[in-house]
Amino acid sequence: MTRPPRDPATTVTEPALATTATEPAPALPRTRAYAEVAPGDVLPELSVLLTRTLIVATALASRDYQDVHHDPDLARERGAKDVFLNILTSNGLVDRYVTGWAGPACVVTAIRIRLGVPGHPGDTLVFTGTVTGKSDADRQVEIAVRGTTGLGDHVTGTVSVRLPEGER
Repeated sequence: MTRPPRDPATTVTEPALATTATEPAPALPRTRAYAEVAPGDVLPELSVLLTRTLIVATALASRDYQDVHHDPDLARERGAKDVFLNILTSNGLVDRYVTGWAGPACVVTAIRIRLGVPGHPGDTLVFTGTVTGKSDADRQVEIAVRGTTGLGDHVTGTVSVRLPEGER
């Protein structure tokens, strides 16, 4: 089967993606400087709605094919209320929470987490955090992190990041 020739008068073109000299490229978010962070600083809350799509898609994207993360009937058969968040997604959400606060030029040097209650579809995972320590030798900042749902603590732990000397 051959296609009829296109009429150039009816062809729709996409707008150019490049910015012009009068349109600056969007700026990256600011990264916190090491000097502006102190133990006791409280990070703002982050709420993440756990949809079935998020739970299933992130399990599959992280190549976790365990049926409890994508098959509600099998999850119930194994004693769970429904499908639930996998550890790799929980770890990634902890990373997102801290780097969203610290900024894109921070370097995550360690994430140490412990899982608690499961995260099911319809739950809201609420992250909170507090700066618990600093190391001047290498500009490391340690942050205690907690992610809770209506059932209790889903994830707790600490994240270490290295921050730049000055603002970026």
